[in-house]
Amino acid sequence: MGLLQQLLVTGLSTITDVLPIVVIIFGFQLLVLRQKIPNLKRVLFGFVYVLIGLTLFLVGLEVALFPIGKLMAQQLTDPNFIQRAAGVVSGSLQWSDYAWVYLFAAAIGFSTTIAEPALIAVAIKAEQVSGGTITVWGLRVAVAIGVAIGIALGAFRIVTGTPLHYYIIAGYIVVIIQTLYAPRMIIALAYDSGGVTTSTVTVPLVAALGLGLASNIPGRSALIDGFGLIAFASLFPIMTVMGYAQLGEWRARRFLRRQLQAEAQVEAKEVADDV
Repeated sequence: MGLLQQLLVTGLSTITDVLPIVVIIFGFQLLVLRQKIPNLKRVLFGFVYVLIGLTLFLVGLEVALFPIGKLMAQQLTDPNFIQRAAGVVSGSLQWSDYAWVYLFAAAIGFSTTIAEPALIAVAIKAEQVSGGTITVWGLRVAVAIGVAIGIALGAFRIVTGTPLHYYIIAGYIVVIIQTLYAPRMIIALAYDSGGVTTSTVTVPLVAALGLGLASNIPGRSALIDGFGLIAFASLFPIMTVMGYAQLGEWRARRFLRRQLQAEAQVEAKEVADDV
């Protein structure tokens, strides 16, 4: 009965959230554009599927994913576990003793990003628009690697207690430099890729990790140090997506150069044979 009640409450909340979108779309179509909505029956069925899917998805997150993510974060950041894993009997822990925390942070960042619905939608559209130049899995993996690196580095920042703005300023300096040299077709997509990572799946688990880590490390404040991981999750995918494009461009130039060298060798051989 509790699950049915939760489904009902979440369903009503989802309808309330989606209703303004429906009003704006239908309002502009009928009142501003003054055009009939094509395939109205199909569109209405689509909205029903969206409501059902969002409801089940949100309930599934609340029932299964959020609790286990919070529990994992609390257990991994427990000083007793870290002392056993690092082989420390007593005394203060060093940043290097939190290796399992960094690994878990990278793993949870990668896996949640791969499962992020917003990223999947953007990747599909990017592949369609680029004519296959940008693949769905190529973009998803590039973004997921960036989030994994960012979350692991953010966990390191919490452990060491270093100021957040140092990392963010340095990161955006790298992004600006990359922007000057990256292919123009990827720049806007790279910046958007940083935003789509901060969505339904990633944010709760990453926030739970940051708060759990800051709460269990002596001298850290959950309010000051516990937040900020989402900024890392938004920043580093920009770097990796532009790096993905730059690597692809470099490989294409390398392949073309080798092809030209091979053609030149063939031509030189033909000239030598003629002589």
